[in-house]
Amino acid sequence: MRSPAYGAGVNWGSVRRGDVVIAALAALIQVGGTALAARHQPDARTLDVFGNLLLAAGPAALVARRRQPVPVLIVAFATTLGYHLLGYPGGPIWAALIVAFGTALITDHRTAAYVSLLAGYLGFLWLAALVKDQPAPSALTAAGLAAWLLFLLAASELIRNRRAFAQARHEAARRQASEERLGIARDLHDVVAHSLSLINVQAGVALELMDQRPEQVRTALTAIKHASREALVDVQSVLDSLRRPGEEVPRAPAPSLRDVGELVRRAEATGLAVDMRATPMALPHGVDAAGYRIVQEALTNVVRHADASSVSVRIGAEEGDLVIDVEDDGAGRPDDQARGGGSGIRGMAERAAALGGQLTAGRRAGRGFGVRARLPLEPR
Repeated sequence: MRSPAYGAGVNWGSVRRGDVVIAALAALIQVGGTALAARHQPDARTLDVFGNLLLAAGPAALVARRRQPVPVLIVAFATTLGYHLLGYPGGPIWAALIVAFGTALITDHRTAAYVSLLAGYLGFLWLAALVKDQPAPSALTAAGLAAWLLFLLAASELIRNRRAFAQARHEAARRQASEERLGIARDLHDVVAHSLSLINVQAGVALELMDQRPEQVRTALTAIKHASREALVDVQSVLDSLRRPGEEVPRAPAPSLRDVGELVRRAEATGLAVDMRATPMALPHGVDAAGYRIVQEALTNVVRHADASSVSVRIGAEEGDLVIDVEDDGAGRPDDQARGGGSGIRGMAERAAALGGQLTAGRRAGRGFGVRARLPLEPR
């Protein structure tokens, strides 16, 4: 994190109310408290206008501490050290410097904070003694100031670490929520696109046959009814997964490759010939669900885009992976689909990649389009 240039000025629209309150409190403590303490220090230099300006400069700079932590630290350090070297009365003159130091350290300007700490230890002890022509500070005074500065450093580092830990947890939660939203979006796409594609095809069939062969319209409408009902169940299952912990759990079971037969039946209802061959096997839950969605989306693309008469589906194990091949004899897809530009192919590729697998899709030699997915049976 880098602070803006010192000469850039303060963007008053970005100043927070809390910063103004902190600056006002620091001014009250530093200016008012020192004025009270000066009454009992007759030997000190008279607290004049210039002294009060030095006392007020540090707190005034605190309104910009979030946007310009290092310049604010420099201002607070210089004015406090100048006030001390000029022999003005002692008192709570450190309030602004402490706040500026903590802000610089918490906002990861650690080099500036550590340099100011070392410079302050040397300047407020030995430089003050040299300028005022006084004896060197005693070992007890030096040890006391060192202990106080170490305590200030430890407290600031503790606050910084707690903030960093909280921010890391927030980022992790945000990434998890983003991944969950992406997964839900893929599920909704797969469910809605598949069912609506079948409904669209069957509705077209019903319109074409209404006058020529009205007896087959009933079959098309029945298929539409089944597809819409199943789509409602699937969508409800996805929405149920959004329920908070402790609420009613989804009633519909998660889809798996055991349900591929129903996908084949729906595709065949559109007039597509499906050659389905699957090797029964026990699969991890994630692989099982992803495999089902990949087959569902691949068949949806065949129905919507391929202009095919037949499609083959192969599901089996190969070298420790679950391999899914879906190939049709259609006219292929648009070039952007073949390159993965379509959301369906992109979603299938994301599902495979999430499990450490891979997916390829493209035109076949001669005629048709093919989708091949490899999903590892063991975590990678």
